[in-house]
Amino acid sequence: MTVRCAWVNEDPLYVHYHDHEWGVPVHDDRQLFEMLNLEGAQAGLSWYTILKKREGYREAFDGFDPQIIIQYDDKKLAELLQHPGIVRNRLKIASVVQNAKAFLKVQQEFGSFDNYIWGFVGGQPIKNHWADMSQVPATSDISDAMSKDLKKRGFKFVGSTICYAYMQAVGMVNDHNQHCFRYHSVN
Repeated sequence: MTVRCAWVNEDPLYVHYHDHEWGVPVHDDRQLFEMLNLEGAQAGLSWYTILKKREGYREAFDGFDPQIIIQYDDKKLAELLQHPGIVRNRLKIASVVQNAKAFLKVQQEFGSFDNYIWGFVGGQPIKNHWADMSQVPATSDISDAMSKDLKKRGFKFVGSTICYAYMQAVGMVNDHNQHCFRYHSVN
């Protein structure tokens, strides 16, 4: 029997996400942008809810292409508020546009968003050694610093808890349980 992290339910979509994505280091700027916005969309909700809507988000937000998103006008934002495939929260929708603008500025300053965001962990994933999920923190000193800097740069929905979840999702931190079959393979 395959042992997974305790947070994974039986839905094949969730199992696939855990087994193939969660904790795997991501260095593609578009994927990093997508995940930052999806983690922000999760605020007050479960990741499972957002994961089930991920394809709807990709469709609604033009594949998370920041160059397209920065051109969204009031008409497009009104359309997004009616889109059945996403969480229709005005502030969360507007945050994607604001985040696209901030993201492009970071790319310009650092050469890539990857260079910037991975700088918080020195370019290497942090490998934790948790015996069970109750030991996994909701925030860290690094997620606190990341949140503060992202906010200073104009990003929205990037509190420390969201930043820590983001770090887990894009492999900046390996928080797979030590007994999980993915624990060793994501490093």
